[in-house]
Amino acid sequence: MSVPGAAPEELEWRRLHPVTPLVRGWTVVAVALAFIGQQSLEQAGEAAEVAGRVAGLWWMLLLGVAGLALVAFGYAALAWRMTAYAVGDDDVHLRKGVLFRQQRHARLDRLQAVDIRQPLLARLFGLAELTLEVAGGSGSAVAIGFLREPDARRLRAELLARAAGVRARREPGRAEAPGPGSAGPGAGTAPSAAAAGTAAGTAAGTADGAAAGTAAGTADAVVDAAPGGPADAGTPTVPSLSGAPQVAPEAEEAPEEEVYAVPPGRLLHSLARSPGLWITALMILGVVVAALVTRSVGVLVSAAPAVLGGGGYLFQRFAGEFGFRAALSPDGIRLRHGLLETRAQTIPPGRVQAVSLTQGPFWRGPDWWRVKVNVAGYQSDDGNDSQNVLLPVGTRQEALTALWLVLPDLGTEDPVRLLDEGLTGSAPDGAFTTAPRRARLLDPVAWRRHGYAVTDRALLLRHGRVVRRLEVVPHERTQSLAVQQGPWQRRLGLATFTVHSTPGPVSPGVPHIDAADAGRLLEEQAARARAARALAGPERWMLRVSQGASAADAVAPETAEAAETAETAEHPAGAARAAEEQP
Repeated sequence: MSVPGAAPEELEWRRLHPVTPLVRGWTVVAVALAFIGQQSLEQAGEAAEVAGRVAGLWWMLLLGVAGLALVAFGYAALAWRMTAYAVGDDDVHLRKGVLFRQQRHARLDRLQAVDIRQPLLARLFGLAELTLEVAGGSGSAVAIGFLREPDARRLRAELLARAAGVRARREPGRAEAPGPGSAGPGAGTAPSAAAAGTAAGTAAGTADGAAAGTAAGTADAVVDAAPGGPADAGTPTVPSLSGAPQVAPEAEEAPEEEVYAVPPGRLLHSLARSPGLWITALMILGVVVAALVTRSVGVLVSAAPAVLGGGGYLFQRFAGEFGFRAALSPDGIRLRHGLLETRAQTIPPGRVQAVSLTQGPFWRGPDWWRVKVNVAGYQSDDGNDSQNVLLPVGTRQEALTALWLVLPDLGTEDPVRLLDEGLTGSAPDGAFTTAPRRARLLDPVAWRRHGYAVTDRALLLRHGRVVRRLEVVPHERTQSLAVQQGPWQRRLGLATFTVHSTPGPVSPGVPHIDAADAGRLLEEQAARARAARALAGPERWMLRVSQGASAADAVAPETAEAAETAETAEHPAGAARAAEEQP
């Protein structure tokens, strides 16, 4: 049994699923074959000469591929045997390595998100990989894979509950059901959806879910605490709404409520309206014309990698964002998407650092928007930002709903009007402070769009006319601020205001505003950020709900508000009207 602060040797270590070497080994072989195929395509001009030399040596090629597969699967099997993971009350440990041993641990209080990834081959075996995104820069993620999909979901529920401050009960004498390939007894269970339901008032759950969760959790506590039961005084407990200690039951996935989904037809239509498709089409047209003029097949062969790269980008967008769905649950925002490789993300509340709503010129007709977020720990080394997409393509109403998922209270009496000004407005009047007229000398196209607005909860920055952008940064998530001036900006009395966020696709800032406004905004925003961070509560939101002198009085009003908010999840305008009616 692991305890808070337990040493790694005191933890209960588990192994991964026995089929893991097959999945890992096949990945290595597939990458090697893809590399060989790419090299062969790039050197297709020499194919005839090479084919004449090795016409009778095809068996050597097969033997080489078989040898490579044997080495890959053998190494994967050895790596599987040397890999194990353990779950403590406050962190997760992973040890691996064949030649060089590594032992990594992820602190749950720094947990940013938990993903379940299923590559195509892993889906055939019913396996999944659990990825823990932890704040700490590039390479800080901890991947546990592969596990049975139900085991991965239970482990995710346990980790999210522990990150929220709820600890699972470990019963002496009761064996947990380890997954296949387990190296020993289970490392503990997590609270179920019922227990998580007690926190639904402050998260996104409904009042019914909270009540059901409380009732179910109380029933479990009564059964386990019966005379002769396994509960003891040393069992970790969770305060219930009634004030009595409650034992966290078995780990189950918390309930969820779908908020929006992206139909495949709309996704295809959006790709048809994207610049990537038009660039690829023009590239193909140019290659065909050049081949006809020169009457050389070599032109087609030399341009094939570039054309395939453009087509690969479009297919990657379609396959990665296929079946995109967003849902609310007591443990955070749940995103599911993927065609060949499926991914299930869970982003805990309050972890999003910045939000960006963008609209390209070809999306003006249907009024579609794309929503991206910065999450500490979410960063890709290959430039792929699919993990940071909150809405790949959606209507304006869905885009506002996506923003509402991250920031339910914008801190203004009329959030819909404010957001409309931020999305499409360009007038100097209203809530936004805009760039002065002299900014047209540096940006004659988009200078009217440059502006910022400040509410009680967030800073809004808008810019861009060809590609419209609205960036929203909660005050407490401000990392640092900067004001920059180039030589021409100094002559015109202009400046660029920048908000430094965590690494990601969102880079908040607004160019060419008045230098005096930029300096004043820098000082005021720094003060607002300090005050907001001082008032921000701990990230363990479930534990925070249960604390206090009167937990029931603290949670009941929030639960009622959550039930009303859940009804207007797809209609932020209704939520705005409800906010106006409150005293």
